Amino acid sequence: QVQLVESGGGLVQPGGSLRLSCTASGSIFSIYAMGWYRQAPGKQRELVAQIISGGTTNYADSVKGRFTISRDNAKNTVYLQMNSLKPEDTAVYYCNIVATGAYWGKGTLVTVSS
Repeated sequence: QVQLVESGGGLVQPGGSLRLSCTASGSIFSIYAMGWYRQAPGKQRELVAQIISGGTTNYADSVKGRFTISRDNAKNTVYLQMNSLKPEDTAVYYCNIVATGAYWGKGTLVTVSS
């Protein structure tokens, strides 16, 4: 059984920063991609950032230049550094890992508000 544990969400003022972490544990092999999605109230879940084995990264246009995704393969951990946060970044952020199957974390709430 695979478990994804996310941490790092919270309340931050506009212009602030947060760092999300997600660690995978259990019987997980051959991780192909690790990423973050988010879902705001009343909206569909959307891809925020993804890092594929080999290091290729993809970002949503709305976060390019502000968010950075990275991974630690030895720890099966993916990070999302979020800078210059805006109120429209408010959402539940979900970790996603694609290996022999696709796995999701339970989500961590990020609220950007003054």
